[in-house]
Amino acid sequence: MIARLLVANRGEIARRIFATCRTLGVETVAVHSDADADAPFVGEADRAVRLPGNTPAETYLRVDLILDAARRSGADAVHPGYGFLAENADFAAAVADAGLTWVGPPAAAIAAMGDKVAAKTLLAAAGVPMLPTWTDPGQVTDFPVLVKASAGGGGRGMRVVRDADGLAGAVASASREAASAFGDGTVFVERYVERGRHVEVQIFGDTHGTVAAQGVRECSIQRRHQKLVEEAPGVLPPELRQRLHEAAVAAGRTVGYVGAGTVEFLLAPTGEFFFLEMNTRLQVEHPVTELTTGLDLVRLQLLVAEGEPLPFTQAPPVDGHAIEVRLCAEDPPRDWRPATGTLHRFAVPGVAVEFGGLTRPGLRLDSGVADGSTVGVHYDSMLTKLVAWGPTRAQAARLLAGALARAELHGVATNRDLLVRVLRSPEFLAAEVDTGFLDRHPEVFVPLLPAAELPLTALAAALASAAARRADAPVLGSLPSGWRNVAAFPQVTRFAGPDGEIEVRYRLDRTGGLAEWSTDPSDDRSVTLVGATGDRVVLDVDGERRTYRVHRVGSEVCVDGPDGATSLTGLPRLPLPTAELAAGSLLAPLPGTVARRHVEVGARVAAGDPLLTLEAMKLEHPVLAPVDGVVTDLPVPTGGQVETGAVLAVVDPTEEDA
Repeated sequence: MIARLLVANRGEIARRIFATCRTLGVETVAVHSDADADAPFVGEADRAVRLPGNTPAETYLRVDLILDAARRSGADAVHPGYGFLAENADFAAAVADAGLTWVGPPAAAIAAMGDKVAAKTLLAAAGVPMLPTWTDPGQVTDFPVLVKASAGGGGRGMRVVRDADGLAGAVASASREAASAFGDGTVFVERYVERGRHVEVQIFGDTHGTVAAQGVRECSIQRRHQKLVEEAPGVLPPELRQRLHEAAVAAGRTVGYVGAGTVEFLLAPTGEFFFLEMNTRLQVEHPVTELTTGLDLVRLQLLVAEGEPLPFTQAPPVDGHAIEVRLCAEDPPRDWRPATGTLHRFAVPGVAVEFGGLTRPGLRLDSGVADGSTVGVHYDSMLTKLVAWGPTRAQAARLLAGALARAELHGVATNRDLLVRVLRSPEFLAAEVDTGFLDRHPEVFVPLLPAAELPLTALAAALASAAARRADAPVLGSLPSGWRNVAAFPQVTRFAGPDGEIEVRYRLDRTGGLAEWSTDPSDDRSVTLVGATGDRVVLDVDGERRTYRVHRVGSEVCVDGPDGATSLTGLPRLPLPTAELAAGSLLAPLPGTVARRHVEVGARVAAGDPLLTLEAMKLEHPVLAPVDGVVTDLPVPTGGQVETGAVLAVVDPTEEDA
């Protein structure tokens, strides 16, 4: 039996595995990079071993360091989690060669499914339906197609191409991204199915010859081919569900599968389905299967690794419905720009349990972060997974949307608002979903907080800041902020908001009431101050009482109100002079590495031309010319590291006419 398990991963999946280990009495070992030294998963392990460095290539992808950590900590088994080395056949073989128990499928099965082109050939012979596939892009004649990485997963190294002119560039870009993410830049091309649904079957195998399915999940809500919303059971006719089960089990038996795995399919509007890939590991979305079947998939992984038989030979019954969302540090309206910084507050109301089963109905939180966590550029942008179970799909969606909308997420931009709008959209609630859902529904990108409510949010921020200053005042702390015997000018507080500067003018009377306020002369709402403290402001707006929760960290003020949340930055009354930037300067939107420069100084460019590519959070972010002009400066070399706000390039539009 396994006595001490090393988890060769980080974040929420490491915490998830540790949670099951505690229930089984298995000791745990974490490995961590320098950037993760203070992360929650490190503190929860019984032992932890440092991997010097920060990037995945320096740390979590180093087989030699992982095996040395297992030896030093006395671990007798290794669980790879997902990502990093989870689907690396050489790593699985090295763990076994070191005399350790590998909690995963055999290395041969990983290798067979790791090369997606070879996997398609193998499984087609077993009768699993396949899409037309090309390994030579020059042979592609029918469009649209999808360029895909042969190794790895998670949507990286994937590009949709709709005509022959865009194929070469997509292949090159996908190959670079795949090489960066997986160490293998091999790509292939397959037919792209419009309005297709991404469905998948969880399978499990043991060493006694059993391979069984555990239901179908729906994973069609995606951005950049990466899943955002997953649910179980998928809304499918029983006959189709059975055929998917049979195809997935056939795939598992073909490769002698052992442990947890997922067979992914593309479901066409016609009802046809086609094999996409087999993920030879535990999936990010495994909690929805756990909550609808009552199974602990990590526990089953450990038991199978110890040689125990599975407690079932066919798909277990499904109870109710579960929906999971991936809360990520990124800004959807700004082209999914990844966000970095300190997560000052992370609070989700109504969570019943973390990393396990729950009393139904209820919310489950699988999180890799906590208050004070640092979100850096080295790893994936996912912060946490929130899962809701309900007797029906509609009830699960309502519960999940409500908890997300009320969550306090301060310090780092997230995709929370988009997730709430997706869960509340009529099309999603009617199960009218496919992989193009976000492209067809631009309305879900609109922030929850209406633009008309931003002035009240800014007023609440100003009043809370004033209340906090008065509470800290060494003398006359009972007087209203800015109070004078003779009414004079109002108080003025300026903020940098999501769409520009906001100036709040207000005056309190001698009782502390709100005598006047304005941010916009056209806003004629009647507002009365009911009460204000440093962290809570209650306003009466045209007879409706509204409560705003305010959290201040330095100059940043986060406000959660009844209509939504926003983050404001307090501006100084007398700003200091700053260095003037050259006209046409393009600034880094986030920290990262300049992966490539596409032009040189002196090049003439048109608006929209790519100037360079910034790499951050394992993804590529193109930096485009904002106007026609001439590139007059490229201060950062290829491979150079930059912080947010650094000058990446200067394009002078006046040079074009010279």
